Amino acid sequence: MADVLTKEQRHKNMKNIHGKDTKIEVILRKALWSKGYRYRKNYKKLPGRPDIALKKYKIAIFCDGDALKQRLEKINNSEFWINKISRNIERDDEINKKLDFKGWTVIRFWGEDIKKHTDECVKVVEETIFDIT
Repeated sequence: MADVLTKEQRHKNMKNIHGKDTKIEVILRKALWSKGYRYRKNYKKLPGRPDIALKKYKIAIFCDGDALKQRLEKINNSEFWINKISRNIERDDEINKKLDFKGWTVIRFWGEDIKKHTDECVKVVEETIFDIT
């Protein structure tokens, strides 16, 4: 499939995509830190590199962006994106199983939930910690 953008435009778009320290990750990390929870960022020793890893409690937290799912109806090549999102869901399930096998609890939050309901996300983490201990 031919690209609709020039090489320079595509380069500019792609260089602005960040996999670490996204806005939603920073919001949740600050909230957890202020509650006294210490964590590792993008923990490389675990499958899927969780955005936040609470090693003490063996909790892996993923902050999933949801901008694409909101715009899916407006995209011209929606079949490509539907396949891509389906594969991402399969990959996430595989990672969840690997982490579960290693004894880790996985929590996934959508970006909008983190932005609008940060306190509730922190409560989910705290409840998970309470259930584990």
